[in-house]
Amino acid sequence: MKTTKLNVALIVLVVMGIGFSFTTSNKVTVKGSDTMVILSQKWAEVYMKKNPGASIQVTGGGSGVGLAALINGSTDIANSSRPIKPAEIEKLKARYNSMGVEIPCAKDGLSVYLNKANPVTTLTIKQIGLIFAGKITNWKEVGGPDATIKLYGRESSSGTFTFFKDNVVRTDFSPSCQTLPGTAAIVNAVKKDKYSIGYGGAAYAEGVKDCAVKKDDKSPAVLPTGATIKNHTYPISRYLYMYLKSKPTGEAKAFIDWILSAEGQKLIEEVGYYPLK
Repeated sequence: MKTTKLNVALIVLVVMGIGFSFTTSNKVTVKGSDTMVILSQKWAEVYMKKNPGASIQVTGGGSGVGLAALINGSTDIANSSRPIKPAEIEKLKARYNSMGVEIPCAKDGLSVYLNKANPVTTLTIKQIGLIFAGKITNWKEVGGPDATIKLYGRESSSGTFTFFKDNVVRTDFSPSCQTLPGTAAIVNAVKKDKYSIGYGGAAYAEGVKDCAVKKDDKSPAVLPTGATIKNHTYPISRYLYMYLKSKPTGEAKAFIDWILSAEGQKLIEEVGYYPLK
């Protein structure tokens, strides 16, 4: 009889232990925007040092991939360099009866990269759009040398691709635009090709030069700097977002609260992006 009671007690303890291990899980998965990977990894690295029991796993793949993972339940947080699309909200609603939670966490200027040897330094948004749409194909049409323009861009799953298409190109990209798997790859391609042009997060612009951008022919040319992105004078600025299925709780809430704190926001400029305030 004593043996039976002891066995029952052990089973209860094991079940309680299993339940406790689930309820106190402090693992958080973050997936999505390649633009945000270096920033998110920095946040995770510093946060885990301060909180040794926490496990923050960060992977990229693009904003669309991250939001798809949020919808299918394989990530806790989706990083996105563009706002969530209405179709994605509908999928969240259908699966979880939730519109999702949007949390702006940083600002970014979307740089237009030029090779340092290219004499062109300034373009209007309209000219950039026409270049990537394939309507302007030679640098001499925008004040440069007689040379064919070579285009580099991102895959359609990228939030940077979507933002650039919606706000600059405003139509389909030229079929000649070569898509590359990440912003670093675009920067490397532009670095090696004198007559190329690409786009991506301001933090990646090493070894290339930023194109000064004009809203229109009469506007001043503006470079993407901390000051011009914060005061919205650089015309291709955007927010970076985290998305969740519902209001964060537990470790996810603690991690996000810390990201939005003065300490978390201070790390943003170290990586090359810009804090919310």
